Amino acid sequence: MTRSESGTTVDILRTLLTRFRTRRTIHHMMSSSVDELPPGPVDAAIDIADLRVRRGGRIALDGVTLRVARGAITGLLGPSGCGKTTLMRSIVGTQIVSAGSVTVLGLPAGCAELRHRVGYVTQNPTIYPDLRVVDNVRYFAALYGSEPSDVDDALAAVGLDDFRRSLAGNLSGGQRTRVSLACALVAQPEVLVLDEPTVGLDPVLRADLWDRFATLARHGTTLLISSHVMDEADRCEDLLLLRDGRLLAHTTPTRLREDTACQSLDEAFLSIIRRDIAAAPA
Repeated sequence: MTRSESGTTVDILRTLLTRFRTRRTIHHMMSSSVDELPPGPVDAAIDIADLRVRRGGRIALDGVTLRVARGAITGLLGPSGCGKTTLMRSIVGTQIVSAGSVTVLGLPAGCAELRHRVGYVTQNPTIYPDLRVVDNVRYFAALYGSEPSDVDDALAAVGLDDFRRSLAGNLSGGQRTRVSLACALVAQPEVLVLDEPTVGLDPVLRADLWDRFATLARHGTTLLISSHVMDEADRCEDLLLLRDGRLLAHTTPTRLREDTACQSLDEAFLSIIRRDIAAAPA
């Protein structure tokens, strides 16, 4: 992506988010750590207390408690099957929970008032392959009651202007992920939840997507992004480390390195896991 294209993308995202703020009053607070948040669920974008979820007869989430700062990129990290997707589904309100509470923007997760305020991009892009790219985004714009100009802004924000008339089914995996992201952005959400959006992408595409995520966060959007690729953790302000349905740590990249005396985040995460295993009852 050239410097000119990067500047254009930033301008488009700034326009889109500025228009959004004129429609709604947003409380925006930047924080590099959950520890800097004042008490109270209204101060956090996401507030979860003692969340328990059972799926298929097994415990998927076991007493998870956490708070996600507004306007920050929070990485949700852990091995496959650790509960990342279940936690995200609980946050967007599509998961039946056994116990505990999930509050998003001061409201119960999944309530009607959050429909336009929370965006969710699943690992498998939820788009219509037999429709053109622009028609996919128009469809979601109609559902959200967005304006026609929001469709153009969303497509430009994810770098798909040149593919707007292409059939979604003919696109590459990375491009389909961008279409799915545009479908979420057209609602101009305050919170954006992304389930492993960079899986299967080459390093160049991964870096480009993360640059776009950073631009969104700089303009007030709260992003929760799951990954099992630890080198992406350095792009996050906060980190949530999950294992076997339990929250092992809520930290930052710098603090994780300091606490484990490991420079590699892969090694740091392994160190946290070893501590957890050692502390488990025999």
